[in-house]
Amino acid sequence: MAERYSFFNEELSHLDAEGNLRRIPAEQPHDVVDLSSNDYLGLGDDAALRQEFFSKYDPADLLMTSSASRLLGAHQRAYDELERLLADSYGGPALLFNSGYHANTGLVSALADKNTLIVADKLVHASIIDGIRLSGAAFERFRHNDLRHLEKILSEKAAHRARVLIIIESIYSMDGDAAPLAEIVELKRRYPQALLYVDEAHAAGVLGPGGLGLSAGLGVLEEVDVLVGTFGKALASSGAYAIMAAPLREFAVNRARSLIFSTAIPPVCAQWSAFTWQKSLEADSRRAHLSALARMLAEAIPGGAPSHIRPLIIGDAREAVARSEQLLCCGFKALPIRVPTVPPGTERIRFSLSAALSTDDIIRLKSVLCSTV
Repeated sequence: MAERYSFFNEELSHLDAEGNLRRIPAEQPHDVVDLSSNDYLGLGDDAALRQEFFSKYDPADLLMTSSASRLLGAHQRAYDELERLLADSYGGPALLFNSGYHANTGLVSALADKNTLIVADKLVHASIIDGIRLSGAAFERFRHNDLRHLEKILSEKAAHRARVLIIIESIYSMDGDAAPLAEIVELKRRYPQALLYVDEAHAAGVLGPGGLGLSAGLGVLEEVDVLVGTFGKALASSGAYAIMAAPLREFAVNRARSLIFSTAIPPVCAQWSAFTWQKSLEADSRRAHLSALARMLAEAIPGGAPSHIRPLIIGDAREAVARSEQLLCCGFKALPIRVPTVPPGTERIRFSLSAALSTDDIIRLKSVLCSTV
């Protein structure tokens, strides 16, 4: 039996030697400040919010399983109501998915084919890359946030394709920086066959009016052909959504395999998502507090505009693990980010802020960072 697993054991030993062996972390005590969660608005940490939600329903109205895919399910009311709520907020049709990963792999592979050219930012999420691979489409990756490189690829190759799919994130998950979205919209307008796909997973709930994201904040929402958001981060739930024109939505219902062949999330999750979405629309004070915390942390970790995601670049996997352990000893959970999530030489501690944190938490963190440099 040992020989049967020898390859896997050797690979695990190799990862361990490099400092890249991952393990699921243990649950931390309540007195540890969590800086690795994506609960940006602090809604997931709000017990009063959960109590308010459950007080609105009879337990008989809370279904814990869908028992079928969305296309086969008998219970559709919770999903329909959430999609209508999203459509009213964004001004365009909405479609739910089980997760951001399901949304990106399903949509990209459905919307692109051998007649499509995909041009994606170098740092887009792994779920987008997997969707690109599943699509079978030709694709190019432009240097991160490099408009000139994007323009060069489009000028040389777009004319030879029936469709072009430009894919970016609005806020990038490992660096916390924003895409030059307004400029990309201007570039897209030159190519009538181009569609713009924007993953707003780390901006939904955080940026723009009502937390609708960077596209809404910059006033270019109508120019985004596919907008993907997630409920599993700032919105404190599970699942994801896409906002897109009616023909694209109908096409996705018929071609997105991650939607067609997955059991839908439980209806109770859709009900909770609708509840947290409405709370998010009115959460300007939480967003302002989160922004203030981001400015404070930027004073301790310089570089780029303040963001609710702040990386401390270490450049070595083993050292990143050691720094994370030091922080935990000081009462802060901030996990190391290593290859393959980030390129070699950019290993880091990723600080992910939440509106549930206090200014005192950040003051203490800044003191710890200064003492451990």
